[in-house]
Amino acid sequence: TERGLASVDFGRRVPPGAITDSDANRVFMQQIEEYFQGSRTQFDFPLDLQGTPFQIAVWRELLAIPYGKTRTYGEIANSLGKPGAARAVGMANHDNRIPIVVPCHRVIGHNGSLTGYAGGLHIKQQLLDIETGTRTLTL
Repeated sequence: TERGLASVDFGRRVPPGAITDSDANRVFMQQIEEYFQGSRTQFDFPLDLQGTPFQIAVWRELLAIPYGKTRTYGEIANSLGKPGAARAVGMANHDNRIPIVVPCHRVIGHNGSLTGYAGGLHIKQQLLDIETGTRTLTL
């Protein structure tokens, strides 16, 4: 949108108000490609987070998880001052429209297991592998 990146859609329907011009999206695509190659650890473009106040709070917490690190759903809930809201954090992750950039893949189960990822657990594992330096991908 005019305010910043609002969604990353890998073959899904384009949301209303989206700017689909390749030139306008070049900076986003370039930085995501650099991430896949393992040469970018953070993104430096504006985001247009669209959701409920709770969802936006969760997504901001996700943005604070360092590259290559993970947090549990419960840890995110606790950091928001909402112990016991781990499932609600999971639902906010599910509704994240800016995967990779808002790193919901860095959130794991309380026992360290990979749990839930809209792109599939194999993609979640690949993203975590990129961040530990064991894999790169190319768009």
